[in-house]
Amino acid sequence: MNGIRLIACDLDGTLLDEQKQLPADFAHTLAQLAARDVVFCPASGRQYHSILALFPELAATMPVIAENGALVMMGERELASSCLARADVSELVAIWRGLVQQGLDVGAVMCGKRSAYVERGGTGFIDEVAKYYPRLEVVDDLAAVADDFLKLALCVPGSAERDIYPHFAVLGPSLKAVVSGERWVDVMAAGVNKGRGLQQLQAALGIAREQTMAFGDFVNDLEMLDEAAHSYAMKNAHPAVVARARFRAPCNTERGVQRVIHSLLAGAAV
Repeated sequence: MNGIRLIACDLDGTLLDEQKQLPADFAHTLAQLAARDVVFCPASGRQYHSILALFPELAATMPVIAENGALVMMGERELASSCLARADVSELVAIWRGLVQQGLDVGAVMCGKRSAYVERGGTGFIDEVAKYYPRLEVVDDLAAVADDFLKLALCVPGSAERDIYPHFAVLGPSLKAVVSGERWVDVMAAGVNKGRGLQQLQAALGIAREQTMAFGDFVNDLEMLDEAAHSYAMKNAHPAVVARARFRAPCNTERGVQRVIHSLLAGAAV
């Protein structure tokens, strides 16, 4: 594996197919990596429990970067977390409610360590949210929930980059918004991103940037790619990701991540 000891990999649009499923034989790929002492770490904007559902047999041992870097787990142990200040939670909820009152069709998910929370329960919105947040509660007031909040996730039916990101692009110094998918924007504490989560994991494992590989497709993967000397943009990636990554991988629908890993395992040029 050319000295590679850690692979950090985004899920949606990168490793998962269009049905949000892992490649059918990916368990075999993970076993091959483990035999070479290579650590595999899913890194996603998803809830921690959503990620574990994809890798149930590895829940006790696998590192996970969840909530776009706001939560880093080592197996079932919390390695690091970065929570929103309570005042920022109230401010963000107020901004979201103001946009709804203006007629903008945007749903909000307050993502806590214990669960994720929504105020509205429309079937279409709940179905979309449940894809990424299986632990989900419908509440009367997001700002009144007692939990440690990792981020606010906002969902629109159209383009998140066009329709919702501009409303959150300029916030106070304690907050940072990022487009995390075609329909999603995440707002986290300033400085929180997958790259910092990867740095925290590298430090815990004693693994250097030069020993790290990363795969991504969207702008919330940029900092993670920066922290990996072997950085790959998927063929279907956002132009900013293509510009930032050192290498290219086939698209997610062509099992691109797996194909790159298998080429390296076989000692072939990628």
